[in-house]
Amino acid sequence: MNAQAAHRRRRRLLLTLLAGAAALFGAAMLVLSGPQFGAPLSAEQRVRARANPHYHGSHFVNDIPPAAYRLSEVWTLLREQFFGTQIRIPPAPLPVVAVDSHALAATPASVGLRAFWIGHASVYIEIDGLRVLVDPMFSDYASPFALGPRRFQAPAVRVDELPVIDAVLITHDHYDHLDMRSVQQLASRGATFIVPLGVGAHLAAWGVPPAQIHELEWWQEQVIGGVRLVSTPARHYSGRGLTDARATLWTSWAVIGPRHRCYVSGDSGYSDHFRVIGTRLGPFDMSFMKIGAYGPGAPWLDIHMSVEDAVRAHREVGARRLFPVHWGTFNLAFHAWDEPIKRAVIAARNDGVELLTPRLGEFVDADRGLPFNPWWETVR
Repeated sequence: MNAQAAHRRRRRLLLTLLAGAAALFGAAMLVLSGPQFGAPLSAEQRVRARANPHYHGSHFVNDIPPAAYRLSEVWTLLREQFFGTQIRIPPAPLPVVAVDSHALAATPASVGLRAFWIGHASVYIEIDGLRVLVDPMFSDYASPFALGPRRFQAPAVRVDELPVIDAVLITHDHYDHLDMRSVQQLASRGATFIVPLGVGAHLAAWGVPPAQIHELEWWQEQVIGGVRLVSTPARHYSGRGLTDARATLWTSWAVIGPRHRCYVSGDSGYSDHFRVIGTRLGPFDMSFMKIGAYGPGAPWLDIHMSVEDAVRAHREVGARRLFPVHWGTFNLAFHAWDEPIKRAVIAARNDGVELLTPRLGEFVDADRGLPFNPWWETVR
């Protein structure tokens, strides 16, 4: 009798554990089915992906694979995450130059090249009459939920304060670069999206009409209003959920107008692809280079280059003026919030590079430059 009772208890315990595991699995699947995670590639997209030389098996790969993490590097990451002493969030709001949305909408796009920083990697660009928006991220969280990395600095402008955008460039599908709500707002206003292969599946799932989506692979291009939007290589990765690691392509962008050219690095580790891009498509009047969210450790730097490598990459693509982005908005790495720009100033001076230091919302004209302004020193 005792043996039978023990057997029944074990059986009940096993059934309870199985039921709990099933419930957890079901809850996880329900959560991961949320629209913010995007959608898998369609059959047509998978055919294109399989024909791509950088697609191996079920995912895209870099020409130079990132280093694997060693145990010591994992320990360093954990230590910095919980015990790092860097001031990763500024003690006060960053200075912002108010954008005159009425004037912006009332006047034609500049026939030159001018731009302002919205925040993080988001940039508004006017080039030879075309209005371009890069990696629009206007939400509070770089996350599928209202938790995780929260922006400590509001965007310089709201989506509804922007004029009609001719082309939205997306570099990859991470949450701090591809934001569902921002995409839906821009799509409702008729914006055309130029995205890496596979990212169109996310946009389609969010209700963006197919006619407003153009998916490109490296070295392919789309022409809008006489401006060439060329997908160029990058060294990074992609993914929005637990099962879609590197399922979509990542890219940098060369924007080539009749009179002006600019380059957008997106997130990338350093490699000789910058030199190749410069040789094939340069020189550029301006580069928008990622300078923040780097290290520590080779695996991280292999997909998020250091500031010094960003300045080096700027020189190798053959750009005249460097407009630094991907900093000053989210706490995404183990460095002080203003460390990237401080290092950029030193590296640019050492390499003879003209570094632009605009405040949020402040227009920079590529043909005139901008006086150096160390405004971050006033944030107290």
